[in-house]
Amino acid sequence: MSIEELYGDADRERLVAEPPKRVDAPVRTAFERDRARVVHAAASRRLAAKTQVVGPQSDDFVRNRLTHSLEVAQVARDLARALGCHPDVTETAALAHDLGHPPFGHNGERALAGLSQDCGGFEGNAQTLRLLTRLEAKTFDESGSVGLNLTRATLDACTKYPWTRSLATDPGGVHADGTPRFVVKFGVYDDDRAVFDWLRQGIAGTRKCLEAQVMDLADDVAYSVHDVEDGIVAARLDLTRLDLDALWETVRAWYLPDCDDAELSASLASMRAQASWPQAPYDGSRRSLAAIKNLTSDLIGRFCGSVQAATFAASDGPFVRHRADLVVPRETEIEIGILKGIAAHYVMQAQDRVDLMERQRTLMAELFEALWALGPDGLDPSFVEDWHAAGDDSARRRVIVDQVASYTDARATNRHAELTR
Repeated sequence: MSIEELYGDADRERLVAEPPKRVDAPVRTAFERDRARVVHAAASRRLAAKTQVVGPQSDDFVRNRLTHSLEVAQVARDLARALGCHPDVTETAALAHDLGHPPFGHNGERALAGLSQDCGGFEGNAQTLRLLTRLEAKTFDESGSVGLNLTRATLDACTKYPWTRSLATDPGGVHADGTPRFVVKFGVYDDDRAVFDWLRQGIAGTRKCLEAQVMDLADDVAYSVHDVEDGIVAARLDLTRLDLDALWETVRAWYLPDCDDAELSASLASMRAQASWPQAPYDGSRRSLAAIKNLTSDLIGRFCGSVQAATFAASDGPFVRHRADLVVPRETEIEIGILKGIAAHYVMQAQDRVDLMERQRTLMAELFEALWALGPDGLDPSFVEDWHAAGDDSARRRVIVDQVASYTDARATNRHAELTR
């Protein structure tokens, strides 16, 4: 059975049926169209000016949300192809996975979550679904915008946390950028429940589809490897000189609380045994840059290869939608956690970054309140209609949340300066 045959009509269904394309238009599958819609979305372009770990304006080399998403998409597509799930569905989910992030990354998410407690909360993944199905306008029906009108399979793959806020567990640990998890993780706001129920039609419980699991792993792999790469180039860390006692404390505090020193040391030794693990400090030369690239390539291949083997060993498939699960071996989980811990210890705990994050949260709070005081006069035209359609203050505060979440780092900073001077 071909990969296209593994996905049925229900998987390709859109919330609003669309007429056939012109006969002279290029022939594309439904999932290829989904990918194109996300690539061309305004929200995708805005990711280039949103923080990944540090601000996109701080360095020519540092990753932003867009470059990170492109790297996640590449890892996700390759792993999907190896497993036998649809590469287009999985890549689209990876391209879309951070669209709902507000300015200043998870730090901005934390600020908005605190400001929106009385209107349904804020969560970047729930905001992604809202954007794909409402805010990023392409298709309308009698009720209004239905967003990009993506297929059911693609929307399900974009849903990293397929449950509502009321079913979310208490937060714990930290985000990839080092921000403590104050925000509960959920994938849909209550007023987006209708489209969520449609995309989850026939699916019981909170199990995420295999394509979403691949996207989630690709995100984990990409940032664990690339945050270390960024830290090396920024001269904040040296893989040839690691303070293991302090490092293991950070790894346990942030990511792997149940790992002892022996288990962590054995996993690090296994990674160090790779031929591409650096034997000399980074010096900025092309040879050093090439060595880092070889290391990141080898680590990504190492992690994805182990997951592919474990997944195939656990099931006969087919590895699509809700017919199988991804299996991440314990040793791979630990190795990824060590890389995250290296970046956390040497980059994310720096005092200058901690101070900046506090200033960013203050800015977000002041910006939100200034926009709330202005009402529709402070909104972009695309949000004014939502304000007037809102039935109460809770719904109107949600409009302000949507507006602020759409801002890039620079626009949030500039708008704050305009409204608070």
